[in-house]
Amino acid sequence: MAGTPEAAVEREPETRQDDIAADVAAAMKGDRKALEVLLGVVRPLAIRYCRARIGRQERSFASADDAAQEVCLAVLKSLPSYRDQGRPFLAFVYGIAAHKVADAHRASSRNRSEPVADVPDVPETDAGPEQQALRGELSREMVELLKVLPDKQREILLLRIVVGLSAEETATALGSTPGAVRVAQHRALTKLRKTMPPDRMR
Repeated sequence: MAGTPEAAVEREPETRQDDIAADVAAAMKGDRKALEVLLGVVRPLAIRYCRARIGRQERSFASADDAAQEVCLAVLKSLPSYRDQGRPFLAFVYGIAAHKVADAHRASSRNRSEPVADVPDVPETDAGPEQQALRGELSREMVELLKVLPDKQREILLLRIVVGLSAEETATALGSTPGAVRVAQHRALTKLRKTMPPDRMR
């Protein structure tokens, strides 16, 4: 068993996949510790992925976190019937995440109500209103900028840069090869550089 979520995340991709596979097998047999470790790996990846795909603005932030929670619940529900089909478990998780993000986008397009201010579940950040406004503006710009990319290139950039997967892990998650992932990433970044206003390139 991998031991702790932090240990599983910090390992080399191949070792990490082996540890995750061992935790999946143990969790399927009812090992609660293995299940905790597995969720400790899945949850932060799901949050980063959903926030990158749904957005980081305050209105969509809760929706992204809700989608990430739905990913974790779906993983838990499907774990007893999970069958290893020669692909890493994280590819299975990202498949679920992609569906939950699509569900969140459909739900937000149907729901045009304005959210009511609630007491935040997390402590206040040190950033003041100006920094928060700048971050929100940068997030909106990034979302708009990423829209120029084809879906596959956008997905590759999100998995590689935002989620932090290696080329090998990204290839596995998308059913591709590491070489194809690197080429697509290079093309996507080149296209973004050409699209980005010169004053924003630093």
